Amino acid sequence: MYRNNKVYCRVFQFCLRIGSLFLDWSQPELVTGEDSVLKISDILKSNNKKSVLIVTDNGLKSLGLIDGLVEKLENDGIKVSVFSDVQPNPTISNVENAKDFYFENGCEAIIAFGGGSPMDCAKGAGARISNPDRSINSMRGLFHVRKRPPLLIAVPTTAGTGSETTIAAVITDEKTHEKSAMNSAKIRPLYAALYPKLTTGLPQKITSTTGLDALTHAVEAYIGGSNTRDTRKKAEDAVKLIFENLETAYNDGKNIEARNNMLLGSFYAGVAFTKAYVGYVHCIAHQLGGIYGVPHGLANAVILPYVLEFYGKKAYKRLAKLADIAGIGKNLKTKEEKAKAFISEIKAMERRMEIPEKFEQIKEEDISTIVERALKEGNPLYPVPVIMSPEDCEKVVRQLMV
Repeated sequence: MYRNNKVYCRVFQFCLRIGSLFLDWSQPELVTGEDSVLKISDILKSNNKKSVLIVTDNGLKSLGLIDGLVEKLENDGIKVSVFSDVQPNPTISNVENAKDFYFENGCEAIIAFGGGSPMDCAKGAGARISNPDRSINSMRGLFHVRKRPPLLIAVPTTAGTGSETTIAAVITDEKTHEKSAMNSAKIRPLYAALYPKLTTGLPQKITSTTGLDALTHAVEAYIGGSNTRDTRKKAEDAVKLIFENLETAYNDGKNIEARNNMLLGSFYAGVAFTKAYVGYVHCIAHQLGGIYGVPHGLANAVILPYVLEFYGKKAYKRLAKLADIAGIGKNLKTKEEKAKAFISEIKAMERRMEIPEKFEQIKEEDISTIVERALKEGNPLYPVPVIMSPEDCEKVVRQLMV
C-alpha cells in the first residue's frame, strides 16, 4: 500500500512539474525605497481605482501603522474602508465578513496590510468577490479559483510569510478546525510594497518566528524535487540573508538594514516556494494551527529540525550546499557533516531566540487526526525528498510532544 502510494505521489509530482511549465508565474511588481507605501496611491490612480478596502488586524490598526497610508489615499481623493477584524489563522466566516464589507462599501481594490493572516484573509475575500458562486471549500487545493480577484496590493509588516508573493491562501474551517490552502496564480498580489520601517516595532517573538517561517519556506523549497534554476537561486539568496540578518533584527529591532534584508529574504523565499512548493513541516504546522491555534511561524520553527532529520541522507547534498552558503561548518568535509551542522545551527539559533523545542498543546487523542490531515495535504502534492508513511508522520509528531 505504502509502496504504491509512493509511486503515485512521484508520478503526480512529475506531471504537475511538467504542467507548471505552462502556467503564468509572473511575480508581483516590487515597490521599494523611501516611503514606498505611499506610492500605492499612484498605483491605484493609474488603475482608475477610486475606492479601496484595507484588510488588516486590530493590533496593527491600534498601533497607527496604517494611518500614513490612509491619509495619503484620502488626500488623493481615494475612498478608504478598513476591515480590521482579521483573526490569527483566519477562518471561513472571517473571509466572508471581509468580502461582505468590500461590497457594502463599494470598494474597487484591496490592500492587504499585515502579516500572513491579513494576506490570507484578503486573498480569500478577493477570490470570493470574483467567484460569488464558489465557496472557500470548493476553491481549496490547486487552481480552483476561476476568475481573478480585484486588484490586490500587499504590504507586509512582518518578514516571514512571503504571502505578498505567493499563490496560496491558508484558511481555517472553524467547524472542522481543518486548516488548508487554496493555491492559484490568480490570487497572487500584483504589487508588493516593502517598507522596513513598518517592521521596526515588532516584538522579538514575532521577529524570530516570522523570520524562521521564511527560512522554512526557503529550505523546504530548496530540498524538494520541483526546483528550477530561479527557485534555487532565490532560496539560496533567502537563506544567506536570513542567517546574516535575523538575529541582528531580533537583538536590534531598529536596525533598518537588517529589517530591509529580512523583508527581501522573506520575499525571495516566497518566490521560491510558490513554484517549488513546501513540505511536511508545513503540513504538520497547519494542523497545529487549525486544532490548537499555534501561530504558523512558531509551528514551522519548532518542527523544521525534526523533519530535516527525518529526511536523512536524501537531503544531505542540498542541506550541505545551504550550510556553505550560510557560512556553517567551514572546516567540515563530508556532505553529511555539513548537513547535520546546518540542522544543528538552526536549533542553536532557535535556542538563542528562545524558541521552544516542543509543544505542550499536542494531545494523544489528536495524533491520528494530525497525521491523517497532514498527509492528506502533503501527499501527493509536495515533492519532498522522502515520502512519509502514516507511521513516519506519527513518529515525527510524537517527537514534538513534551
